Amino acid sequence: MSNPIGKINQLIPGLQNRIQPNPVAEEAVGKADFTDVLGRMVNSVNSLQTEAATAQELLATGEAADLHEIMIAMEKAGVAMDLLLEVRNKLIDAYQSLIRMPM
Repeated sequence: MSNPIGKINQLIPGLQNRIQPNPVAEEAVGKADFTDVLGRMVNSVNSLQTEAATAQELLATGEAADLHEIMIAMEKAGVAMDLLLEVRNKLIDAYQSLIRMPM
């Protein structure tokens, strides 16, 4: 599978592995639809956020003893969310630039 997201995998190791494969996108030979990639990225960030919340709950109830792993999960979720927000901000900026273009 090619890396349609580019250097994001270098920023957040394992993020590409968390993205659920989309059979429809895989049928399109070599074509990576941006909406599919973005949708899978949103789902991946949601998954990381859910895992971090579950880890926090386990820590609060005393079931989890490894504070380091919980902090790592929380940081991964935070960095992934920050990256997603930056992508969203760049998309909004690009859209607004297109809207301001004279016809």
